[in-house]
Amino acid sequence: MRETTSDRSSPDERSGRPPASTEEADVIVVGAGPAGSSAAFHLAQAGVDVLLMEKSRFPREKVCGDGLTPRAVYQLIRMGVDIKAPGWMRSRGMRWVAGDHRVHIDWPGLGRYPDFGLSRSRHDFDDILARHAVAAGARLRDGVKVTRPETDRAGRVTGVGAVTEGQEPAVYRAPIVIAADGASARLALALGLERDRNRQIATAARRYYHSPERSEEEYLELWADLRFPGSDRYLPGYGWIFPMGDGRVNVGLGALPHRRYGTADLRAALDQWLARTPHGWGLREENAEGPVRSAALPLGFNRHPLYTRGLLLVGDSGGMISPWNGEGIAQAMEAGEVAAENAALALALPQGPRRERALHNYPVEMNRRWGRYYRLGNAAADLVFSRSGFQPVLNRYVMGSPFLLRMLARLLSNLTDQPSRDAIDHVLNTVVRLVPAPQVRRR
Repeated sequence: MRETTSDRSSPDERSGRPPASTEEADVIVVGAGPAGSSAAFHLAQAGVDVLLMEKSRFPREKVCGDGLTPRAVYQLIRMGVDIKAPGWMRSRGMRWVAGDHRVHIDWPGLGRYPDFGLSRSRHDFDDILARHAVAAGARLRDGVKVTRPETDRAGRVTGVGAVTEGQEPAVYRAPIVIAADGASARLALALGLERDRNRQIATAARRYYHSPERSEEEYLELWADLRFPGSDRYLPGYGWIFPMGDGRVNVGLGALPHRRYGTADLRAALDQWLARTPHGWGLREENAEGPVRSAALPLGFNRHPLYTRGLLLVGDSGGMISPWNGEGIAQAMEAGEVAAENAALALALPQGPRRERALHNYPVEMNRRWGRYYRLGNAAADLVFSRSGFQPVLNRYVMGSPFLLRMLARLLSNLTDQPSRDAIDHVLNTVVRLVPAPQVRRR
């Protein structure tokens, strides 16, 4: 660790006091959620001196469905997380509910991804990932709130300014900063990186319930026939019941703003939906644990560019939540790994144009992986989901066809192999390839 008393740094913007200390690293990662901890872990594994910053203390709550698809499980395995330890609840697949129809869809057995999902509360999930990054060699600084990027005279990011829990100013310096600071995206906004107003922002609300009957379920349950409170209009989203394996279930719903009717009252929609569930499930007020919590879900690459002037955006700060299903953990962890790879490569090059080219490859790679898929998902969200929800997609014909159900499930969860393993892979990969690739924006 390199830490020195600083008398040459700029004063803290709020207090006017000089920072108490300056700490240096090769890379600073701001935010120790799945994106930040993944990036810090992979950087540390590559031998990079990485500083991981988190404003809260672990463990801490986050609004999330707590359900992990095989794509997220794959990232956990790549990090070497022990998913056989106590506290992990495995899922066999999904149960979709639409009207009178209920279907079970097992996770596919692909060559790349495991054939199971997981559930784990974010209360300790993020803590596990952060500690895993520390075990790999990252330096964690929790209880430190990053307030701004530090820049040189050319406007390039050279670190971050922060305040400790005791409100002491501090400066942390590094030639590369990875912003994993969530949907607030404070670092990106400070550099003028506004979100794309044409991209959707969904909202999610969730609550835990004591439900021994549902807590050990093998399937993640999704309801597609929810409605606006007091109305027959379909809600542009879906509800979930995810088993936690500890006597509880995570119950919630996510929705887009309706193109015609605006934003729904999610608390009222949640109450209206749960009143329909069997009383024996226990999804009633007397079995609730804690309040209903909500959060914004930035979808479909809604902030650009993903790299500029020494700052890389990962996870929610870059609007990386899938527009198809609202999943964000798998995407955050994968983007964290890609950002780490590009940052490690850049640091192996001399400062200057060659290093910049390596860093600019990060948005190129993310666009290669998800650009077409997200562009198609954004169109589906605009033209279908935000107008009629999932109910028209999960119609009687689709719900009665095992092939169409499997294909739709793999499209929504982005579970395909390349090269294609079967007919479903071939169809989906062909459809996505036909979508024009979005332009990579630079600044």
